[in-house]
Amino acid sequence: MINFFGIRHLSPAGAFYLRDFLIKTRPELVIIEAPVDFEDTADDIVRPETKPPFAVLAYTKSVPVRTILYPFSEYSPEYQAILWCHENNVPFRFMDLPSETFLALTDEKIRKAEQDESGDYTDDTEDVEQIEHKPDIYERIAEKSADGSHETFWERTLEQCADFSAYHEGANLFGAKIREFSETDELDAKETKLREIHMRSVIRNAVKNGAAPEKTVVVTGAYHVEGLKKWETDEEPPTLPKLTALHTLMPYSYYMLSTRSGYGAGNKAPAYYELIWEGLSKGDRMYAANAYLSKIAEKARENGGAASSAQVIEGVRLAASLAKIRGGNIPTLRDLRDAAQTCIGEGSFAAVSVAVADTEIGTKIGELPEGVSRTSIQDDFYRLLKELKLEKYRSVTSQELKLDLRENIRAGSEKSAFLDLNRSFFLHKLRVLGIKFAEYVPSKQENATWSEEWTVCWTPESEIALVESALKGDTVELAAAFQLKEKVEHSNEMSVIAGALEDAFCCGMSAAASYALSALQRSAVDAVSFEELAKTAFRLSNIISYGDIRCADCSEILPILQQIYLRACLIMTTACVCDDAACSEIANAINMLNSVELAQDILETEKWLSALNETARRDDLNTKLSGLCTAILLERNQMTNEQLKIEVSRRLSKGVPADLGAGWFEGLTLKNRYGLIARLSLWESLDEYIGSLDDEEFKRALVFLRRAFADFSAGEKDSIAENLGEIWGLNGAEVSEVLNAQLDEASQEAIDALTDIDFDI
Repeated sequence: MINFFGIRHLSPAGAFYLRDFLIKTRPELVIIEAPVDFEDTADDIVRPETKPPFAVLAYTKSVPVRTILYPFSEYSPEYQAILWCHENNVPFRFMDLPSETFLALTDEKIRKAEQDESGDYTDDTEDVEQIEHKPDIYERIAEKSADGSHETFWERTLEQCADFSAYHEGANLFGAKIREFSETDELDAKETKLREIHMRSVIRNAVKNGAAPEKTVVVTGAYHVEGLKKWETDEEPPTLPKLTALHTLMPYSYYMLSTRSGYGAGNKAPAYYELIWEGLSKGDRMYAANAYLSKIAEKARENGGAASSAQVIEGVRLAASLAKIRGGNIPTLRDLRDAAQTCIGEGSFAAVSVAVADTEIGTKIGELPEGVSRTSIQDDFYRLLKELKLEKYRSVTSQELKLDLRENIRAGSEKSAFLDLNRSFFLHKLRVLGIKFAEYVPSKQENATWSEEWTVCWTPESEIALVESALKGDTVELAAAFQLKEKVEHSNEMSVIAGALEDAFCCGMSAAASYALSALQRSAVDAVSFEELAKTAFRLSNIISYGDIRCADCSEILPILQQIYLRACLIMTTACVCDDAACSEIANAINMLNSVELAQDILETEKWLSALNETARRDDLNTKLSGLCTAILLERNQMTNEQLKIEVSRRLSKGVPADLGAGWFEGLTLKNRYGLIARLSLWESLDEYIGSLDDEEFKRALVFLRRAFADFSAGEKDSIAENLGEIWGLNGAEVSEVLNAQLDEASQEAIDALTDIDFDI
């Protein structure tokens, strides 16, 4: 009779009692539920330098890249079984489907889900909203349990078992009942069937090859125990679907175990479950309760709260009492959290919420020996982390990294002198690859071209994205170069190619920059919209502005920028013949081109001022854009107060439709508001204009004027009130109070209703 030991995949009691069971039975072979092709990672798993949590990651060798993760914590029963076999020279083998098959099944599920979302299928059933929700087996357990949670039910019933027999029999029975009452969809049922046929065949072959059944232990999820007991049944093995794949070990984190362990049996509080494991190992069943509340108090004090030893003692007593009331002997996580809120948080969960998260989830990250089961790009990544002195930032806690890209003239070597610049190149390469190890934060210092800020945080997703990038190149730089080349080749938009050029420049990759520049030169002769030209010019201007600090030669970029800038100036006025839907994007383009002209001395200022003047004066263009160009001319001191007064009188005259006049004023307020507020003549003209409107014209203008002032700050409105007070001969403070007052409900509804009126009917 084969010995089946049913476990939950992340169960400290399962790990502890499994080791106890192995010691007592002294098996000659242990068969473990894990993909059969993961056996080659076993030597690395048992190395002393390997510190859990870690995971085996399998991934396809073609796009779209599919991945599966098989994570281990210190209290994973499978991990402890492997360690025990290594310590006692007992052979073991894995028995689950190969990762290539799991990946194929994952691909099938994803494709079906995408097909369902696209609607490319027929369904004769009633509307989804009318289908009554059928609770799954875990919801039904929660409903029947006095704790109202299947997680708490499992912990109180099985994690707190007092001996091996209770856990062994209880876990097997739990799995059998879950199996009996579960309802699975077609694909899940297919996967379960394939898995169990494969696992039975591995057991059967082991026995055929000489393993004594009574000296064989099979470690499997409790759900599969009943299915594997029929191992002697001779079955025709099915043809397994496969996707060519590779696999590697990778560090994992408790944070990720808490949110996506990959198993329905994963726990939500991995750091707390480690306390249970430690308590079982010490033979102290109250250890987890005492340690949990002590850590809550410690974390609360670190975060500025007040937590005394007396509160911890009272918390332990309360948790024990709650456990007895709820039918247990040892406090569960629910009992402990309630006690922490009551005794340490003094009734407020918010007071202990951060401490609870730290204590239950934790920030632990696993470690692997250097060079262990990594792809070449992973080796390159970790080499660069060490070389650039970024290893301390490999943490699940976000950290700020400020870089000074200037040469450090005090440094003793060239490598040290340009350390931050090389860090920047590295982080930008990761950004290009979509590896979220570091996130770029725009600098708050204006014109500080030498400064960069990043938020750095390591997550297992970063490692997964890194492994997926192995398909693009053997090193971080080669993969980034491939990514940029793909971006250039698959885009017909000039601004996107310029974006690839800017990325290559930020990455310090001259070859990739040359490739993108050649593509940009070819696209520069094509017909391109004003918006595309402005976006491209803006990106090229950024490159030139940062050129010296990044030790880059921008001489070839200058003539392209001049050409694109000139074309944009020539077609800008024509582009402003547009409706309000297109207005916003063109306004952004105008602002971009204005900033480019201000930043680059090599550009012809007169060409840009001529385009602005023509757009500002013409009546046949979008009036909001004409107003914006007027505002830019004012900001650049290219228009006097007298010229502004004439323009205001012309735009805001009684003969001009109210929506056009108000739209022009809205455009005028898009730039340099404080400069506009300081011009009293502007507000005199606006006052005269509004006073000249009849009721219908006023309603029409109100919609646009309200939109123009919608995002003015209270301080800006106060300044306007002072101007109006001076014009009307009133107290500015009183006018401000009226302007900033909340409208009554009826007035607000009346104004809101105006927005829905089509004035052109």
